[in-house]
Amino acid sequence: MSVSPRQHWIGVLARAQLNELQPFEAALKDAEYQLIRAPEIGMTLVRGRMGGDGAAFNVGEMSVTRCVVRLADGRTGYSYLAGRDKLHAELAALADAHLQGTQPSLWLSDLITSLATAQAQRRAQKEADTAATKVEFFTLVRGEN
Repeated sequence: MSVSPRQHWIGVLARAQLNELQPFEAALKDAEYQLIRAPEIGMTLVRGRMGGDGAAFNVGEMSVTRCVVRLADGRTGYSYLAGRDKLHAELAALADAHLQGTQPSLWLSDLITSLATAQAQRRAQKEADTAATKVEFFTLVRGEN
């Protein structure tokens, strides 16, 4: 399944940590914009599937924050992210709007690439930490039949 460039950057922005977005805050807020939907906190139902493809079941609820902004030139940016961080939601929506511009390469190279690299490093570290606790189980076969 292929992912569009916008799907990729929205995912990266949603998984970013606020302290990784804050260095870009001044540049993101430099453009004139209005809040179409101010950052707001809500809940969403999380669903899962047994074995990844079995019958769906409700896992539980989680907090989400969403925001919609419109730049002066009409570009609209959206964000939905896990948690309750309104500033993060606003910055992610602004980044989405800027990335839709005529020259998104600057934002992609500076912001999205650095965020994706940091996320890959965190994921690799987590996988390494998890692998260190892996236990191999084996069964001894008794000689009796």
